[in-house]
Amino acid sequence: MSVSTTQKIIYPDSDGQPMADNTKQFRWIVLIKENLELLFANDPNVFVAGDLLWYPVEGHPEIRVAPDAMVVLGRPKGDRGSYRQWEEDNIAPHVVFEILSPGNRVKEMTRKLQFYERYGVEEYYIYDPDDNELEGLQRREGNLELVEEINGWVSPRLGIRFILTSETLAIYRPDGRKFLSSLELEQRAEQANQRAERLAEQLRALGIDPEA
Repeated sequence: MSVSTTQKIIYPDSDGQPMADNTKQFRWIVLIKENLELLFANDPNVFVAGDLLWYPVEGHPEIRVAPDAMVVLGRPKGDRGSYRQWEEDNIAPHVVFEILSPGNRVKEMTRKLQFYERYGVEEYYIYDPDDNELEGLQRREGNLELVEEINGWVSPRLGIRFILTSETLAIYRPDGRKFLSSLELEQRAEQANQRAERLAEQLRALGIDPEA
């Protein structure tokens, strides 16, 4: 392909579709994406994104999909308008997540499964918050195959554990800490600050400088 031809091809940064169809779906997308970012915050070579268009094939802007959340191991953090695989050492997203809504049921998920299977995704997780159902697929011998027992499953790539209760899905980091919402994370941080301040006050009362 010539340079002049390549320059004429446009890879839009948006497909014109909303990130989520409702507040519940949006909440789950944000929870998973933000907690994955926290999980890999200290690793400069893990890229996490939400609702970002992924173009796997150079020269074909029509071949694209925007996972609700995705993790790419071995690629640097940083802002991107889209994920153009040929500009990323040709590394496909390793793990993708989709959150179901009434507007993206069986037909849409079937299309995405075929896409992810064809273009190299290793793990694919689909959660339906309305029916509290989780499915996981793992690449085996070139195909994405269903994980037979998803409750208690640990992602081989991410090390996170999925626990389905009778009411909802809980996801745990490798260190046992639960994925929390932004509000819950803020509350945890505030509680930790309050405990630290109380300890400092106790030390001062004993004549000990906590800053020393």
